[in-house]
Amino acid sequence: MLEILVITVSDRAYRGEYEDLSGPKIREIIENSDVEARVELMVVPDEQEKVREAFLNNLDKDYILTTGGTGLSPRDVTPEVTQEVCERALPGISEMLRFESYRETKFAVLSRGYAGVRGKTIIINFPGSVKAVSLCTYLILPLLDHAQKMLRGEGH
Repeated sequence: MLEILVITVSDRAYRGEYEDLSGPKIREIIENSDVEARVELMVVPDEQEKVREAFLNNLDKDYILTTGGTGLSPRDVTPEVTQEVCERALPGISEMLRFESYRETKFAVLSRGYAGVRGKTIIINFPGSVKAVSLCTYLILPLLDHAQKMLRGEGH
């Protein structure tokens, strides 16, 4: 069973100014799929140290999926922290997510999401909207088990 942490990076959701819908949507899609996974949710503010701390304190998970903080706002720091924490990049994942998202909206090219590996944990950034995380979650579902098997040296 995969262990997945979904981190919503949002100042407003962290302060309780609005309900986080994106994190729960990711969990719902995974739990309703064929992937055997335990999914936890967390909300952190758009602060580099808080995002970094959330990553480093959860490197026992198979996946950390983030939603939010990938845009152009000065407070959007998720990709920078993800890249800093990761030991190896997985550019094909972020390229695929942007490419497929572009089919839905031309603004997808402005998403700066990153994907990479730290130890046994794969970290993938999603945009913040419910529509975007729905698409991105469906896109990565077929990869989840296989990528972890590869990471553990179990082959293809």
